[in-house]
Amino acid sequence: MSVIAVGVAVTVGIQMFNAATATSNLEAVSGDLVNLASRAQQYYVKPSSLGGGNGFSSLTADNAGIAKLIPDASNDNGTYSISTAGNRTLVTLQGVGTRDGDGDGTNCTIRITVFADSLATTIVNR
Repeated sequence: MSVIAVGVAVTVGIQMFNAATATSNLEAVSGDLVNLASRAQQYYVKPSSLGGGNGFSSLTADNAGIAKLIPDASNDNGTYSISTAGNRTLVTLQGVGTRDGDGDGTNCTIRITVFADSLATTIVNR
C-alpha cells in the first residue's frame, strides 16, 4: 500500500512540476515580448536617419525585420519573430516558448500587436 502511495505522490509531483515549468515559460515569453514591443515602439519614433523606422513599415515578417529589433531571435525562453509585417500604425510580434503547457503537442505561443502608444496581447496556445 505504501508503494502505491509513494508512486502516486511521485506522479502528482512530476505533473505539478511540469505545470509550473510550463506556466513559468509562458510568463517568460510574455515578458520577453513586452520588452521586444518596447523596442519596436522605440524604433517607431526614432527617425530613419538615426536607425529608426519612421513607423513600423520596415519591420518585415522575416529574419531581416526582427534583426532590426534584436540581434538574436532566440533565447532560453523561446524564439521570437514578426508574425505580421509592420505598416504605418502597427506590427505583430510572436513568441514561441520551449514548453507545451496544455499537452497538445504545440509549445506555448503568444502574439503581441504593437501600436505607437499601446499593446494588445493574445495567448495563441498555452
